[in-house]
Amino acid sequence: MVAFSPSVIRFIYSAGIFLVCIFLSCGSGTEENTTADPAPEAPVFTVTEAPFGTTPDGPASLHTLRNGGGMEVQITNYGAIVTRISVPDSAGTFADVVLGFDSLPSYLGEHPYFGAVVGRYGNRIAAGKFSLNGTTYELPTNNGPNHLHGGDRGFDKRLWTVVSSGQDSTGASLVLEYVSPDGEQGYPGTLTARVTYTLTDDNGLSIRYAATTTAATPVNLTNHSYFNLDGSPDILGHELEMKASNFTPVDVTLIPTGTISPVANTPFDFTTAKAIGRDIGQDHEQITFGGGYDHNFVLDRSGTALELVATVYSPLSGRVLEVFTEEPGIQFYSGNFLDGTLTGKNGRQYQQRAGFCLETQHYPDSPNQPNFPSTILQPGENYSTHTVYRFSVR
Repeated sequence: MVAFSPSVIRFIYSAGIFLVCIFLSCGSGTEENTTADPAPEAPVFTVTEAPFGTTPDGPASLHTLRNGGGMEVQITNYGAIVTRISVPDSAGTFADVVLGFDSLPSYLGEHPYFGAVVGRYGNRIAAGKFSLNGTTYELPTNNGPNHLHGGDRGFDKRLWTVVSSGQDSTGASLVLEYVSPDGEQGYPGTLTARVTYTLTDDNGLSIRYAATTTAATPVNLTNHSYFNLDGSPDILGHELEMKASNFTPVDVTLIPTGTISPVANTPFDFTTAKAIGRDIGQDHEQITFGGGYDHNFVLDRSGTALELVATVYSPLSGRVLEVFTEEPGIQFYSGNFLDGTLTGKNGRQYQQRAGFCLETQHYPDSPNQPNFPSTILQPGENYSTHTVYRFSVR
């Protein structure tokens, strides 16, 4: 056996400790350099389905779309109706911001299109008539002398087929389809319409409309949700801004005259934000005809892509609604014909101006107005348009 002096033993011990420290340090450094940062968590979305009662055409279902932030949207396949949109206010308190009913029977009765997809033609067609390819077509006149939102039984009163529902990393979606046969409500051609609702992680409700036809026909699909961002009895304190320098004036029956007029120096100027109620009582012929705002605004568009066209802010709740669309127009309706006779959610009676609508669209009566953008869909063409309602707070 070799004997080492105490000084040699101390040297060997110190060298060993040093080598161990180097090994541990290098090992730790190698691990830090090779371990990737944790992947960000994917947004969490859910879609659930429940029975919603029975319609004349069969059972209806209610679909709940929810994102990771807690926003919730409920949609029934009866009328493709948005029955509920729950979003937070500036204090983080969630509340439903659309008008409607608690159960299906009320939706089956008469109501002003709460939350529905309206068609085949959203808005009015004068005298319920239009001519196309040498043929005059007659439609039901269900709004005074005019045709409104597809007639006596438009898409809002039909049971849509659920094509699919589900979620992925981009959102929670529901796809609905309705096949409108040739001659339904007087329209030519069999129209196959699809609506895709998608709830996104930035609190947006995306609505994509698509359609094909077997014969040339007018098509103008839109959603008719009534919004109230703070639960007030009326929406007169909501502040609205629209990118619309012009609007389409109407006659006494609310049919466009065919002219496009500037909003400057009129109650219709929302090019800078103002309270909806600020000018609604002005002595102005167009306000008198509509009983308030019920007019198509011509959007100032920079192209054909999806873009922000309107913003509504509630000073009471801090909620903000932004409207993005590919459409050339938007119908701003201030709930003038609500009169307290309808009892809505939680027993609330909907009085005049309890909600507002921002219906993205082509212009009213376009089939009879050659200077308006065309709404005629031809066989072999694909109707496609996209709107997003996005919610936030200030």
